[in-house]
Amino acid sequence: QVQLVESGGGLVQAGDNLRLSCAASGRSFSSTIAMGWFRQAPGKEREFVAAINRNDGVEHYADSVKDQFTIATDIPKTKVYLHMNSLKPEDTAVYYCATGRRWSLLEQAGAYDYWGQGTQVTVSP
Repeated sequence: QVQLVESGGGLVQAGDNLRLSCAASGRSFSSTIAMGWFRQAPGKEREFVAAINRNDGVEHYADSVKDQFTIATDIPKTKVYLHMNSLKPEDTAVYYCATGRRWSLLEQAGAYDYWGQGTQVTVSP
């Protein structure tokens, strides 16, 4: 099992920056390769945002957030961060952290084995 706890969400204004954090733990965490972020806006499907390879640090982003968001881990690689810059109202969503044991099909939710409970990000105009 892997436990994921997100934090850092909140209400911000358009143009603000925000950093989300996800702390990972559990007996199965050592098998994790992909650490990713997804988001789900009201009335929409959950969509991929970004992922990072826990072994070599390779990053992968959705086109919609490339150059705006940055994913990173801490030194022990037990936390994953999502740095979100110049936020827009359309970035409003619940953001979920997820982990997977393979570095493939990164943009598909089914490729991830464990999920956090989500953290709400609301961007006002």
